[in-house]
Amino acid sequence: MKSFLKNVLSTIVGIVLSIVVVALLFVGVISVAVSSLDKKDESKVEVNSILKIKLAKPIVERASDNPLDYLTIGNTEMNTPIEIKEILDNIEKAKTDDRIKGIYLNVSAISAGLSHVEEIRNKLLDFKSSGKFIISFAEYYSQKSYYLSSVADELYLHPEGIFELKGLSAQIMFYKGLLDKLDIEAQVIRHGKFKSAIEPYVLDKMSKANRKQISLLLTTISDNILDSIASQRGKTLAQIDELANKLELNSAKKCLEHNFVDALIYQDELEEKLKSKLGEVEKLNFISLAKYTNAKLKKEGKISRDKIAIIYATGEISSGKGSLQTIGSETTATAIKEAREDERVKAIVLRVNSPGGSALASDVIWRESILAKAEKPFVVSMGDLAASGGYYISCAADSIVANPNTITGSIGVFGIIPNFQEFYKNKLGITIDTVNTHKYADMGVLRALTSFEKAKIKESIEDIYATFINHISDSRNMSTAAVDDIGQGRVWTGYDAKELGLVDVLGGLETAIDIAAHLAEIKEYRLVSLPKKEDPIEVLIKEMSGKKSKQIAQYFGIDSKFVKSVEQILKGEKIQARMPFELEIN
Repeated sequence: MKSFLKNVLSTIVGIVLSIVVVALLFVGVISVAVSSLDKKDESKVEVNSILKIKLAKPIVERASDNPLDYLTIGNTEMNTPIEIKEILDNIEKAKTDDRIKGIYLNVSAISAGLSHVEEIRNKLLDFKSSGKFIISFAEYYSQKSYYLSSVADELYLHPEGIFELKGLSAQIMFYKGLLDKLDIEAQVIRHGKFKSAIEPYVLDKMSKANRKQISLLLTTISDNILDSIASQRGKTLAQIDELANKLELNSAKKCLEHNFVDALIYQDELEEKLKSKLGEVEKLNFISLAKYTNAKLKKEGKISRDKIAIIYATGEISSGKGSLQTIGSETTATAIKEAREDERVKAIVLRVNSPGGSALASDVIWRESILAKAEKPFVVSMGDLAASGGYYISCAADSIVANPNTITGSIGVFGIIPNFQEFYKNKLGITIDTVNTHKYADMGVLRALTSFEKAKIKESIEDIYATFINHISDSRNMSTAAVDDIGQGRVWTGYDAKELGLVDVLGGLETAIDIAAHLAEIKEYRLVSLPKKEDPIEVLIKEMSGKKSKQIAQYFGIDSKFVKSVEQILKGEKIQARMPFELEIN
């Protein structure tokens, strides 16, 4: 009896303590959220200041205002990302700010796509026209960070520093062996010999067509990056290729010997060089990007009534509502409509960063872009990705702007329906018996598709593909045969896409804004961002019970990108227009 009472009491105490802990945690989270909503004080910028750019945090199109989004298991610090537009705006502001004398780049590794890096790099090149200095120093240069840092007037490396120059590589994970072990069949219907999004589920290695397109893609991107470096360091592309193939730059001394850096120095020596740039000052005044965001410049004149709307379309495309990381047809179409109906919005820039997704959802967004284009200038700016469905929602624009390193195209459609019948039977001992009112009522994932059913799905895919290439044909002034010839699911860089007529101008978001203003014939305007961000407090309540699959994956050490990939195939609409692979280039 005593033991029973003891257990009951300990249970009650445990419950009470748990409630107290949860309550304290909730109050703490609310406090963090509320404090993050407070208007930040204006940052003071000292005379003779240096803008310090580290780029240690992820670079995104739009960051959430909800602090819980950046809390991870086992980490009490928030890894809050920085928006690409914020970086570009800060560099532009520093260009004309008399208090800022130069930029100090301290960039080792960058959590961003190559197109984002390219936009920042081009902005830094523009900054140099002000006559202000850019100095770079790092203990380690990754390929992406060196590509960015190579714009510096003076480029330094730690005497025992590490330098990475080995070329680009793309690795794709294939799941066919896993599915075979589980007796799960991936039933695939597609249009496009290069539409290789389905390959990981039906093959154990790349097809010849896919290998060909990835090889061309990587070669084009590599040539663009290395040629840009070569022009800054007084070398040829062939010379850099040879050094990369020999892994020649495997020590700091060799980097200096081959003129990839100007000197090998320590941090204190770097600081002395910066002081000399400022006229032998006693103390260096650094200001970070985050703080400089809140620094104000004196502005003359009134705020313009005219607006250019930037509509952000980021992530997988699906029907319904979206978020800052996903494109929902309802959310994005509503944002375009809102900008179209706002008389003060004189032009629209659709910023697309997407590998594609639902073909149906893409068509819903496309239709709204057609309506907007009929009333005011409609320009598309492509980020790291604007492929498949991402190109679908872009094709109707008056002008399409992409960076040379943007990945686009992938004009193709596929369907994938898993068959779990043998998995249930052989792995779980579950059998399925069926009664139908009509012959094909049970078509789905619990049995194999018949040849007739596959033919019907194929018809749907061919219809969607025909609609896709007709939209492009009408908007890009190309024949459907010409679109089909460069389509077939094939992926292109922005550079190649321009040569093929899929892109109009090479450039970034700011280039697209300039084009939109020119088409609208306005010189003074302000920018507004859509869709509007959700209120963090409202989101906070929903977040308290969310993100379970991601957290479980983290707990077991499983890459959350793998979980996301599988979820998209299983939960997404069966007919999709999306990127043939997830490509991460380092």
